[in-house]
Amino acid sequence: MKRELGPALRELQQGGIAPVDLPQSAIGPGMAVFSRYAKVIESDGSEMTVRSALARINEVLDELLTEQEGDFDATTRFAIAWYRSNGYDAGSFGDAENLARARATAVSTMERGGILSARAGKVRLYRPTDLPEHYDVISDQHTSAWEALQHTIRIQEVSGIPAAGAFLHDASRRSDGAVDLDLVKELAYLLFQVAEKNGWPKDAISFNGIATSWSEMLDSGRTAAPVVTASTLDFDALNE
Repeated sequence: MKRELGPALRELQQGGIAPVDLPQSAIGPGMAVFSRYAKVIESDGSEMTVRSALARINEVLDELLTEQEGDFDATTRFAIAWYRSNGYDAGSFGDAENLARARATAVSTMERGGILSARAGKVRLYRPTDLPEHYDVISDQHTSAWEALQHTIRIQEVSGIPAAGAFLHDASRRSDGAVDLDLVKELAYLLFQVAEKNGWPKDAISFNGIATSWSEMLDSGRTAAPVVTASTLDFDALNE
């Protein structure tokens, strides 16, 4: 199940399946594994029911999504773990520092990076609405997948899909340290599952919205007109 559902999960994510529809979409490839056998036996010797098979498919899907965490940078791995426990609410600095150290980073490093605040012994991840409006992803050479996703949410919800697509296009074309957009998309799927399980519907809607509009964002980002500044103008050509 795990061996075959893993590639199927990647295909579903790349195919634009909404995170909210992912469990339903995983039933097909999951049941295909069980259907090869005349009978599937539970550990107690009883015959597996369809209900048990569906539960097992969901368990494997959760395991695969969790395993994807290993693909991310240290900052993102910290943020996922912190978000899973605290959401965007504050938690103990000591707990945050221990969690960060286990992922080869530090709270102070991530505070300078702009993904969280550490004040009065408390640590809190910034919500997308807390992030600076004029963030420049091209000049920031250490953008984590977490930071890229949070800014994409902010831009999409405030300025729309074309603006979010232009941001992602800029993030992916940096000459030094380009952001891996596939990982940003995977993160949206993972965080949707976390938000849904924790009963955070507003967050879940934001993550689902990014994944469902992903292809449209990328298409609009590729066709967006470049920003022209005075330093890039050819004044000789203008005067001809």
